[in-house]
Amino acid sequence: MHAAERERRIAEALSATGFVSYRELERLLDASPATIRRDLTRLEEEGRIVRVHGGAKLPQAGEPSLRLGGTPFDQSITQNLAAKRAIGRAAAALVVPGEGIMIDGGTTTLQMCPHLAGLGCQVLTNSLHIVNALLSQDSTRILVPSGTLFREQNIILAAAGEESMPRFHAPKLFMGAAALGPQGAMQADVVLVAAERRLIDRAEEVILLIDSSKFRSQSGTIVCALDEIDTIVTDALPADMAPVLAAAGVRVVLAG
Repeated sequence: MHAAERERRIAEALSATGFVSYRELERLLDASPATIRRDLTRLEEEGRIVRVHGGAKLPQAGEPSLRLGGTPFDQSITQNLAAKRAIGRAAAALVVPGEGIMIDGGTTTLQMCPHLAGLGCQVLTNSLHIVNALLSQDSTRILVPSGTLFREQNIILAAAGEESMPRFHAPKLFMGAAALGPQGAMQADVVLVAAERRLIDRAEEVILLIDSSKFRSQSGTIVCALDEIDTIVTDALPADMAPVLAAAGVRVVLAG
């Protein structure tokens, strides 16, 4: 079992209660104690977990490791901005006036906001950047979950196992990813994965917004497999990914 798959299983185990024991990890990962220790050490150094007696837990508010991995929002917002704006416009065109939607925090999903004006939608988002972008839209109703504010991305995330979402039904979830490959969509942080899984479980349709630089295979925690994604909105599609996405039944929308 490769490292990315082991990280995915660790994230899934943690998402249930916020804690996983070494004994449970040995059963889930079919790996040696030394390999598991190396995995946990790496995840702790990246701020994704806290190692405790008997196992590991997700970091809580006030703990030194309460930070997210990946590129900080202020840096990411300037990367491939023209493509992200085109993707945001194309994604907003998929929204039906008056419907409820979920928008996960991210620099690409943020670009949807100007194009939602006048649609009379109800938006559930964990991103304060998105909240701020929607505040001037009188017809847009905004809902936010409870949880801890992570300043690197300016998003609100709850501890694993904590029910933080309002009672809200949304036909569509718009979300981003750090990378997308044949194995699925990936994020750089296990805390993000747990939060996004809760959103995916509430959505009828998962719409992934990624610019073409995100089509790559890399080590990371898998958020969802390709067959869990209904639509991908992107600026360009690599030739080798077209048959892979078609085989998984994923619709592709190219932003003009």
